[in-house]
Amino acid sequence: MAEVLSVTDPADFHVHLRQGALSELVTPHVRKGGFSTAYVMPNVEFLMTLYLSPELTPDEIRKAKDAGIVGVKSYPRGVTTNSDGGIESYEVYYPVFEAMQDVDMVLNLHGENIHVLNAEPSFLPQLHKLHSTFPRLRIVLEHATTRAAVEAVKACGPTVACTITVHHLALTVDDWAGQSWNFCKPVAKYPDDRQALREVIKEGVFCSSSPRYNKSTSTPSCGCAAGIYTSPILLPLTAHILESFGALDKLEGFVSTFGREFYEETRGASGAAFSIPEEGYTSKNETVIPFWAGKQINWILSE
Repeated sequence: MAEVLSVTDPADFHVHLRQGALSELVTPHVRKGGFSTAYVMPNVEFLMTLYLSPELTPDEIRKAKDAGIVGVKSYPRGVTTNSDGGIESYEVYYPVFEAMQDVDMVLNLHGENIHVLNAEPSFLPQLHKLHSTFPRLRIVLEHATTRAAVEAVKACGPTVACTITVHHLALTVDDWAGQSWNFCKPVAKYPDDRQALREVIKEGVFCSSSPRYNKSTSTPSCGCAAGIYTSPILLPLTAHILESFGALDKLEGFVSTFGREFYEETRGASGAAFSIPEEGYTSKNETVIPFWAGKQINWILSE
């Protein structure tokens, strides 16, 4: 008899829905992939979180909080897809961060500078500076990829968390160098960095660990925007990868409870193997190829 796992209210706290026809194609995949809550990134037309920009003021933060907005996303300029409007200096936003701390709003940091392999470690001093200046501000270092990032988040304490992306638990630098379909910013790093991500999940008590994210991706024949697409297979894929390094018993914490606790988002499945469609998903003139296209996953969602 096939093993069955029950996971309470999986939540993905880093989702990109893109725009136009592509958005129509990928938005239903969040639910298809097994997730009931999605924290949507703001570098698209769906402004469900706020974009840190010169127009954002402390007064707007207070209005946003009253309107139910949960967080503010920061992109350093030019480091990832659709980040041309990103920021270059955090100090000018200190009044905004003070207001966010006062009203208990989350700051989401895309924690990179420019050079892809050392982009994350070179950003970490800025994380420590922001945390020391605003110790009550809840900060998320998104999609951590290095041992240095894991150690930095642990050192900051309970008001700082990180998210870990499922494909970063599988890939290393050798998997994306010259292979556009595995190229996503932040890029996968070295085997020791991947091991650090796996270790912190296996600890099972690291409250800063949260679910992963989905992005639209280039296809094997196109060297276009960075991204790896996991939405329609996300929960079974996560179970498969966690099982591969002995962390399947940590699945619910990783995909549900840790992230919900940090974001204060509380709400009161598996079976035989299936193959990920190699041809991808198509609607109108848009096609996306999912991560691990053509491979087999040992888990499926049950109704």
